[in-house]
Amino acid sequence: MHESIQFWLNEGQESMDKAIQYLQSELSKLRAGKANPSMLEDVRVDYYGTPTPLHQLANINTPDARTLSVQPWEKSILAAIERAIINANLGVNPSNDGHLIRINIPPLTEERRKELVKRAKAEGEHAKVSIRSARRDVNEECKKLQKDGLPEDMIKDAEAKVQQMTDKMIAKVDEALATKEKEIMTV
Repeated sequence: MHESIQFWLNEGQESMDKAIQYLQSELSKLRAGKANPSMLEDVRVDYYGTPTPLHQLANINTPDARTLSVQPWEKSILAAIERAIINANLGVNPSNDGHLIRINIPPLTEERRKELVKRAKAEGEHAKVSIRSARRDVNEECKKLQKDGLPEDMIKDAEAKVQQMTDKMIAKVDEALATKEKEIMTV
């Protein structure tokens, strides 16, 4: 295969891989009724005037399936961490005992579960759009290479390869969504 075609196939593969990674990171943030430290991944704490990721200021553990514990490395920022968790709008109520913060994760209602499945499917759709966009970009670059004199059969082979990559990636998205939906709907 021509090196410029291979370059664009690699670029397309990289873009598709990034879409899958992003989807997995977004799905891990959707809580399925179980405590998971990644739920607090996006929480930023005002640490001496600087918004700092919570995991850089505290140790986050799951003592049991329904509880998160946040133990700051400095007790002086305990109140700021509690405020940041409340302001993050996660639907949880942190309790501060002066040493650490405990967060009880309430069980999900049926309605909330369906809402989370909808959000997961929306994230999956975004990933599929990104994957298809990467396919389109590679195909457009191949068409340009054809205009520059590369043989048509070489371009057709490249388009077939990029379609195979696309199909494989979309199957991965569907698989990830099915797993997450099962996890969310399991009571």
